[in-house]
Amino acid sequence: MVRNKTLPVRIGETALILLMIVISLLSLAPVLHTVAVSFSNNSAAAGGLVKFWPVGFNFASYHKIIEEPHFMNSFFVSVKRVLLGGSVNFVLTVLMAYPLSRSSKEFPLRNIYMWFMLFTMLFSGGVIPLYLTVKTLGLFNSLWALVLPGAVPVFNVVLLMNFFRNMPKELTDAAYIDGAGPWYMLLRIFLPLSPPSLATVTLFSVVGHWNAFFDGMIFMRSTEHYPLQTYIQRLVVQLNVSVLDSSQQELLSKVSDKTLNAAKIVVSMVPILAVYPFLQKYFIHGIMLGSVKE
Repeated sequence: MVRNKTLPVRIGETALILLMIVISLLSLAPVLHTVAVSFSNNSAAAGGLVKFWPVGFNFASYHKIIEEPHFMNSFFVSVKRVLLGGSVNFVLTVLMAYPLSRSSKEFPLRNIYMWFMLFTMLFSGGVIPLYLTVKTLGLFNSLWALVLPGAVPVFNVVLLMNFFRNMPKELTDAAYIDGAGPWYMLLRIFLPLSPPSLATVTLFSVVGHWNAFFDGMIFMRSTEHYPLQTYIQRLVVQLNVSVLDSSQQELLSKVSDKTLNAAKIVVSMVPILAVYPFLQKYFIHGIMLGSVKE
């Protein structure tokens, strides 16, 4: 009797596929639940009746968010922050990662800069020194207050630096023999060969700027300067203390903190979900190539 040696392999592959499907569904379940709660009425959400499908379907929570006078303004503040902050992060990350990826022979001060950079990963000055620095520079109520404190994301620098160091040495040697300088090497050789890592660090920067809310709370003095995350974070406080007229009371009869918070989460997720599919194919590849040094 001939034993089928491929049968255990197929069973193992099938079990692995089923396990990954279960893990995917478990990961997706909180998102589906949050979306369902955001479209449900107050009583159903408060009673725990909402699972993965809205109960008492309505748009009251989204209507409450959008009708706020500064909502769209805060949305565009966040868009401007992502565009400006992401661009600054990208440029400074590349300009710092490339020289640090060179050997100490090519860049004699490399080790000193590396120690400074690694020190900032382990220790920070704290909130109060940061607050005083921004205040002294006169950046309150300025978009730069949201961008400059995190202008050089050290983790992204390390990721991109390791990716550059994995470039074949023969490639750089051939470029040097042909007379290529550092700027030519960076712009015409390294960057065109680095889409996975560049997409990865860009995604990290975009997500970080979009999701940040605490710096907006301490650096902005007026609501019109709030980024979106800071603005919707304060909606619950304003909801609890505002004096409401009859139309607002009717609207809030369908809205609770639970449904409003769910709607805020959904609104926050949509832009990132729109960007991620375009960068997803580079994400895992960029993380793997930039995480190790051969």
